[in-house]
Amino acid sequence: MRIYRERIPAISQGIVDGLIKDELIEVEAEFRGEVELDVESVLKEYRRADYELTEKARDLVSQRGLDYSHTFKLKSRLANERKFSLGEEAIDWITNQIVEILLQSRNVEEVFGEDHELRRSIAPVLKKELNVDSELDREVKKRIRNLSEGTSDYDVQYQQTLEQLRSANKLE
Repeated sequence: MRIYRERIPAISQGIVDGLIKDELIEVEAEFRGEVELDVESVLKEYRRADYELTEKARDLVSQRGLDYSHTFKLKSRLANERKFSLGEEAIDWITNQIVEILLQSRNVEEVFGEDHELRRSIAPVLKKELNVDSELDREVKKRIRNLSEGTSDYDVQYQQTLEQLRSANKLE
């Protein structure tokens, strides 16, 4: 799952809006921005940890002299060791982290919803963002299907094509 840095404030705002609208949390008006920052911190931590795992997996592939196609397998193994979720499972991981931070935050006046109700409100916002990502991913892969996945040429072309599509769709 890829969360674009530029989208984090909007995602956080959408999550907090939904929780307040559903009357699952109560937040004083002056602390609303702080609650959104609390949610942002979870999303930023996910991005940081995901990047760290990717780099570690790439280093291991390089050190072991493996083909780059092994990168995702190694990343998955590292993620399991750290109890970190990737792909579709990432939504559950992020949702659980957001629930925990909301329960511990001094900026949230009151939490009225049960954990499962909070998750039910948070997950659709994250899934919507994931859908944007998966649509972009499919389009990029369609455009560069002539390259072998896992090669350095593929990675470079993937990033260039992704940036072009993001610019065209104003996702930057």
